[in-house]
Parts: sequence; C-alpha cells; structure tokens
Amino acid sequence: MKLPLQITFRNLDRSPAIEADIEEKANKLDEFFEHIMRCRVVVEADHKHHHKGNLYHVRVDITVPGHELVVKRDPKEHQAHEDVYVAIRDAFDAAKRQLEDYARKLRGDVKSHDVPPHGRISELIPMEDYGRIETLDGRSIYFHRNSVINMDFDKLEIGYEVRFDEEEGDEGPQASSVRVIGKHHIVG
Repeated sequence: MKLPLQITFRNLDRSPAIEADIEEKANKLDEFFEHIMRCRVVVEADHKHHHKGNLYHVRVDITVPGHELVVKRDPKEHQAHEDVYVAIRDAFDAAKRQLEDYARKLRGDVKSHDVPPHGRISELIPMEDYGRIETLDGRSIYFHRNSVINMDFDKLEIGYEVRFDEEEGDEGPQASSVRVIGKHHIVG
C-alpha cells in the first residue's frame, strides 16, 4: 500500500484491538493485488438498536490505479454484525473478492461469454422444411425446421430476430440451432 491505512470510528471509541485486526486484514489485501494505493476503513456502530445489541457498519474504500473499489457491510443485511469482528471479516472478504476480480480483469483472465451470432429470418419454405437467416454481415444461413428450439417452425415469420449456432454443412453454412429472440426487431 502506497499511502498509510486510514481507520475511522463512528459512534464507538477507538480500539487498539479493532485497529490491529483491521491493519492485519488490510495488509493481506496486498497479496491479492499489489498496486493498492490507499485503503480507508470506516467502522460505525448503529446506536439506534441498544435493545438488541449494537450492529456495526463497515465500509472499506480501496483506491487502485484508475479505479476505486467500495465495500459496505450493513447490519440490515447481516444480523451477525452484532460482532464488530465478524462485520470487519465479512467486509474484508468481500474486498478481497473485488480485488481478485479487478486483477483478473486487468490481466484479461475474465471469462467472456461469446454471444451466438444473430440475424433475421429472411426466407421460409415450409413445404420443404427449411428457411434462411440473413446475418448482420449479409450472409445467408440455411436452417432446418428441426433446428428451431423455442418456437414451432410453422409459426415463424419473415423478419423474426434469431440467435443461432453455426456449423459448416454439406452445401455451406447452416444453423444447428435457432432461437427466436424477437419478432419485430430489425437487425442490421
């Protein structure tokens, strides 16, 4: 960490034991992302619930190059936060996950979900059990009635927007599965 850790207490007295616990957890964050510039922690006692015991809010702000990660742990979400150490642990666990996700994103390790190609139905030949999809780049993709997943082939109409999985068939590109995603959307 490039700047010193900042710890703020609200509605409770400063505690060397709590500060030591926070310092230990903050120092471990460097293991998950080594370019942390600053870490600020606010521990706040919710003074409105004396009959149930104090509930603790913990906020961890982590500044990294070009970004700020914020973690808040509020007692209304977690009744276990009647214990300040549990609230701190949960906040730093969430901060660790955010740092790991941020580091993965920077490295390019984030899983990308490939979106299947899409287009619109441009031709239907019900007598011969097939149709054609026009893709965004103007290609014509053949599909068979059995490839349609979420709608009856006989209810399809020209212009319906579809997503499809493409493969190479005997006579060129064809859709192995076709999913209707809208009827009045014009793609392209």
